[in-house]
Amino acid sequence: MTGTDRRDYDDHMRATVIYGPHDVRIEDVPDPVLVHPTDAVVRVTHACICGSDLWAYQGVAKREPGQRIGHEFLGVVESAGADVTGVKPGDTVVAPFVWSDGTCQFCREGLHTSCPVGGFWGQPGSDGGQGQAVRVPYADGTLVKLPSGLDDAELVKILALSDVMSTGHHAALAAGVRKGGTVAVVGDGAVGLCGVLAAHRLGAERIIALGRHDARTALARRFGATDVVPERGDEAVVVVRELTGGQGAHAVIEAVGTEQSMRTAIGVARDGGAVGFVGVPHGGSAGVDIGDMFGRNVALRGGVAPARAYIPELLADVLAGMLDPSPVFDSSVGLDGVPGGYAAMNDRKALKVLVRPNGGSV
Repeated sequence: MTGTDRRDYDDHMRATVIYGPHDVRIEDVPDPVLVHPTDAVVRVTHACICGSDLWAYQGVAKREPGQRIGHEFLGVVESAGADVTGVKPGDTVVAPFVWSDGTCQFCREGLHTSCPVGGFWGQPGSDGGQGQAVRVPYADGTLVKLPSGLDDAELVKILALSDVMSTGHHAALAAGVRKGGTVAVVGDGAVGLCGVLAAHRLGAERIIALGRHDARTALARRFGATDVVPERGDEAVVVVRELTGGQGAHAVIEAVGTEQSMRTAIGVARDGGAVGFVGVPHGGSAGVDIGDMFGRNVALRGGVAPARAYIPELLADVLAGMLDPSPVFDSSVGLDGVPGGYAAMNDRKALKVLVRPNGGSV
């Protein structure tokens, strides 16, 4: 490790900040400290860049100049407030991409993303996951403690649960994926590929992946896709319907967030089927033809994935050797390599970049 990879500072750390389109920097920022007795401070060993971060990188989603960025991380607890009972210093933990108190009515119902005191890493005033450490509000309601002694390969698998695997699982559940059913997945990014893996895990018999990038569609097949459709738009709808005897897919996962992807998702859905949408919407609702959906009894469900509700179940499968989403990480960088990682993902030279802010050691 180099000096910039270690926590060898006194009152500051290094973290990723964004100033504007294509302007991501690594800067010294104040060292996180406990503010409330329910807080914990986590030293980040593994983080990553999300496809949704690219919306800010491209300037589509606005950010304040100098705002932190990154929302997927795991690491080791460095300190914990007096009221924290679930984790202690030295524990290895994974964080979902939203913090929550774990006690409100929404959290108890498994919708942690609607927690009234919850928030997203990197929002103004909070730490981002792409940094050396993070102050975690409501540590007991947010962090999931991991078994001790896990090796690096296991930790990388678990990192994917912080967002993309949980989001793919959320889409599969929202779409009503069932054993023996047919699933179509619109989007070949990390979330779409995790949607393929989630559909396979839930027992789908046929999984049609819509994508045209060879490396990604090869990974889709590795994750359980039975068919690959490179066409887009209306042509994709025609091909999927041909593959399904003219009927379409029982369940459709929409993992892009554009008007075109939503039109495609609804178009390839079978009458009486459902679309599970988890692509962050950028383009309004013009892709949703409510009249068409009404006439064909097509349901639309989804939204922000309550990863905290899903992590324990998915973690059990990872630890049992039955689930491995880690192949979505096809590039790895230290903290200083994060700006280049953004550029690589934006240029589609990388699928998902793994970040080791402190050298990756636990």
